Amino acid sequence: MSGTAEGVNGFLCVLKPPGMTSSDVVVRVRRKLGKGARVGHAGTLDPEAAGVLPLMIGKAARLFDYMVDKEKTYVAQLVPGFATDTQDVHGCVTARAQQRLTREMLEQVLPQFVGEIAQIPPMFSALKRGGQKLCDLAREGVELEIEPRPVQVFSIDVLREAQDGSFLIRVRCGRGTYIRTLCHDIGRAAGVPCCMGLLLRTQTGSFTLDDTHTIEEIDAAQELSTLLAPMDRPLAHLPALTIAPAAERFARNGNVLRRSQFSGEAKPGESARLYLNGQLAGIGHIGAEGLRFDAMLLS
Repeated sequence: MSGTAEGVNGFLCVLKPPGMTSSDVVVRVRRKLGKGARVGHAGTLDPEAAGVLPLMIGKAARLFDYMVDKEKTYVAQLVPGFATDTQDVHGCVTARAQQRLTREMLEQVLPQFVGEIAQIPPMFSALKRGGQKLCDLAREGVELEIEPRPVQVFSIDVLREAQDGSFLIRVRCGRGTYIRTLCHDIGRAAGVPCCMGLLLRTQTGSFTLDDTHTIEEIDAAQELSTLLAPMDRPLAHLPALTIAPAAERFARNGNVLRRSQFSGEAKPGESARLYLNGQLAGIGHIGAEGLRFDAMLLS
């Protein structure tokens, strides 16, 4: 892309390929935007996983805390026959199956993994303990006892059984859910060691595969701004308030706005989208004194 990163703000939804880390994608896009570009991802994907990876460009990073990202959807390959230390097919085998996993056996145990469940995150993960990533500690041979934590799984559907005995499953879940741990735990419940093969994230928050752009499309784009989703795309769940044009000076100064200076309805204390002259101006909330900015997007 020619030019600088100045004035480029929004969300770039990338179709991350297997073999790239989320950080690799960020670095590649930052390099394309040029010097001074601000780029961050809104939810990491494992290096071998593929799928929807939203990037925050420029001022969009200020909206991270207000985005809808509580629900994610994955299509995963559940591979029976063996378990591994990484809980996916890339790890070292720790157990082998003595029997075949049938679809009936699988569907019998799935209901116990729907709802709020307790998951023990894998050692081979980016979670940190004492400032170090668990995966780095695991590679050094360090073994730690990791406390289970609650995660939300909304649904698990068996899509099909492959000729090699593996299953494609679709999982709708909340943030923080490890799909490879889910595959591992499902196998343990069924009595047949399992791990995860392929993993594709098809949706995160309001972004789906239909919104994504490949690395090749991003590399070929003359102006990356043409691929960006609007700043308010992942904020549709928030109520909208409109600031009166006459109050623009006060808004730009970050002043608390009186009720006569904005229109629209929102519950007191509830985060709301703020618009000025048809553009997203930021995020704010109505308090006792009036409307206050929490995240300012105005220059």
